[in-house]
Parts: sequence; C-alpha cells; structure tokens
Amino acid sequence: MSSERHLIFGTGPVGKAIMAELVRRGKNVTMVNRSGRLDNQPAGVSVAAADVTDEARTRQIAKGATHIYNATNPPYAQWPQLFPLLNTSILKTASAAGARLIVMDNLYMYGPTNGALITEDLPYRATGSKGMTRARMAEELLAAHKRGDVQMLMGRASDFFGPGVFDSSVGERLFANAVQGKPAQMLGRIDLPRTYSYVPDIGTALVVLANDDTAYGKAWHLPNPETTTAREFVRLVYESAGQPLRMQVVSPLMRRVLTPFIPILREVAEMSYSNEQSYVVDDSPYRQRYGSTATPLREAIAHTVTWFRQHAGRQH
Repeated sequence: MSSERHLIFGTGPVGKAIMAELVRRGKNVTMVNRSGRLDNQPAGVSVAAADVTDEARTRQIAKGATHIYNATNPPYAQWPQLFPLLNTSILKTASAAGARLIVMDNLYMYGPTNGALITEDLPYRATGSKGMTRARMAEELLAAHKRGDVQMLMGRASDFFGPGVFDSSVGERLFANAVQGKPAQMLGRIDLPRTYSYVPDIGTALVVLANDDTAYGKAWHLPNPETTTAREFVRLVYESAGQPLRMQVVSPLMRRVLTPFIPILREVAEMSYSNEQSYVVDDSPYRQRYGSTATPLREAIAHTVTWFRQHAGRQH
C-alpha cells in the first residue's frame, strides 16, 4: 500500500470515479460524506462522516493527508449559497494539512462563448448566479495557490454521463428512459456540435494530474470522448439499449414559455446558451502532455446503458 494518503470529499459519481482509480493504483483512500457510509465500499477504503463546512472536523480528518480532492456537489438550486462555503472549507483544510488540493470543476465560469471553441485561457464572463459562483470559487483557489497557501489544480469537464449520473442533461432523463423504452427528454438545438464528459475518464484524469508536480497552479480541461451532437448521442444510447429511438425536445422558444412554471427549467435557464449554440471543449493541452485517457464514445455509452439497466427503478 502506498504511503500517500488520499482524502476525497464527496461520494457522488465523480468522487467514486476518483476512488476507483486510486484503488486501482494501490493508494490509501478515505472518502468523506455526511453519513459516513458508502454503498459497495471497496476493501481497504475507509469512510469518514463530516459536515464539510465544519472546518474543525475536516481538519481532524485531514491530518496526514497528502492529497485532498474536492468532489462535492451541493443541490443545484443551492449552489450560490452552499458551494462557496464548501470550497473555502476544503481549501483551508488542505492548507492546514499541507496537502495538495485537486478540485473538480466545470465550464460555467466562462459564460456564453457564441459557439467558439472552449479553451482553458478564456476569460470568465458568466453573468448568471451559478456561473459567477463558479468563477469566484476558481479565483479564490488560484489566489491561494499564488500566495503559496496550497498546491492546487482544477479539472474541468462538460456535461457528465456515466454510471450513477442522474442529475445531468444526459443523465437519468436519457439513460434511464432509454433502457425502459421511454422517450428521452432533451433541451435546445440538438443538431449542434457538443462535447460530453464520461465520469470514469474524469476520475482517471484527475488522478493523473494529481501525480504530476508540474500540473498545479491552473485549470485543466479533462479529456473527453469524441464530440458529437445531442441527436446523435441520443441515437447511440437507444441503439445500445436495443430500443427504438424516442425523444421529446424542448425547443428554445418552448423553454422560454415554460420556464416560469417548471422549477428545473428555471434552475437551468442561465445555462440555456450551452444548449442553443455549439459547445465544444478543447482538451488538447491535456492530451498533448499525457496522451488520451478518454473512453471511445460508443464504449462509454454501452457501459452507462448497462449500469442503468442493472439499476432500473432504484431510488438515488
């Protein structure tokens, strides 16, 4: 067993993907969530209970940690209220422990890009509350690294899909519906190029970055399967599920009409641009340095379909 100690805050799909890669590498892993419990807990992995905003508790758990991963994800509607608290608490915990900090991030801080390629050097131009929250969190992390408070890196990914991913534009409303022969529910213009991110690839890439001394101090776009369109993505899912293609699409006009009456549409309204223009992520800096660790799209979809078929009807 490695002498390193890896501490993962968050036991959702990303936290579990990081855990799986660390276990594969023989690392010492502790997972942290509120309950202190983990389904299908692998041998050798420990679980600690904590309210992540309780810095005294998180510092106690983090003693001796060499690497700390922030894979937390509060309820979507409460991002502006809760995410900064989690971000700051884990940042201070890593600094106090003298541990390296690896943060799961997304693309919201960039704001609308008018269909341009999404590169790591884009300025932060978000105007919605969730995007501005992400921007402030990233700026806090980068400033802490620059001051020397902590060695930190961020890994950014697009819309998630994969085993255990329910709350995503390509989560339960697509994969669970497909395996049951129900219509997929999609938003926006579905024939524009779009990048999706496969959660097991995210876990692998974050661990790769964590083990590179020169990767710290910046944000990385994590490697993704080949870019496609939402329509083709859905077609591949239904083909893999052995079901005839069925899809309900909420057009931009319909979304604007329905948004005042449907809570989830209100929550995703500020990100409507991502479904109404090309949304293509440039991950070439990662690929050029580390090679591709992205699973081919058809293979990733097949694994995800299998997981949802095995877990059909279960609550999450």
